[in-house]
Amino acid sequence: MKSGIFAVAAIGLFVTACQLPSQGGPEPKEEDIAPPTDPVLIGELRQGSGYLAGYLAPSDLPDSLALLPPPPQEGTKSVQADLEAHEAGQLLRETARWRIAQQDNELHFPEAGRSFSCVLGIEISQESTPHLVTLMRRTLADAGRSTYKAKEAYTRVRPFVTLGDESCVPEAQAMLSSDGSYPSGHAAVGWAWGLLLTGLAPEKADDLLQRGYAFAESRRICGVHWQSDVDAGRLMGAATYARLQSDPVFMAQSVLAKEEIDRASRSTDTPILCD
Repeated sequence: MKSGIFAVAAIGLFVTACQLPSQGGPEPKEEDIAPPTDPVLIGELRQGSGYLAGYLAPSDLPDSLALLPPPPQEGTKSVQADLEAHEAGQLLRETARWRIAQQDNELHFPEAGRSFSCVLGIEISQESTPHLVTLMRRTLADAGRSTYKAKEAYTRVRPFVTLGDESCVPEAQAMLSSDGSYPSGHAAVGWAWGLLLTGLAPEKADDLLQRGYAFAESRRICGVHWQSDVDAGRLMGAATYARLQSDPVFMAQSVLAKEEIDRASRSTDTPILCD
């Protein structure tokens, strides 16, 4: 991975934003300025949403309607498997895993960063790792948006609506009930983050991928998605991450985020412990 996204970007497409020209010298070129980390400069996906705009234009996003098969049809074994997976998730109510599923519902930062801080072993925050936070926040928008062509085409009904169960996030059910279930946007984001962080900290690949997988599975356990929604969401997360490899801003920010992780890992006297 280091010889992939990092080696290419490290050729010198970008340098730190604080690097100024010598007095009387030429103005810095656009490609010599580091990607921004200031949310005001980046802008929001939707004003007031708290979600930063992604790296990719809508036309550059993976097409979920073209990439994914339709959701399972009534009367098939796949629907029965979805029902059984849902029932298995409901058995975890009021357990520690149920509480993790509740926490994984949160996609706003700084809370969302804490879902991966313990596995990464450093604090993920705007203050200590601004490029990493920006990378995750902008990738969130891209991975989430990649699911919406299929969501809007299929408008699959969510488990808690179909079965009359209460999900792990009852306060969000009114909003979720009008949003298509297939594929899962949260699952796409969680898996994209797992892949992203693995590229930045390959020595922790297994743990980071397990956390990304679990983040996606939280949606089934929570009762807000069917298992097939989650599986399809992971595919879109992977497709989005693959597409981002050719985006120069994403690649440049990845180099700077890796430097932050390496620096924080060397300076952390007390490791961040998982609950």
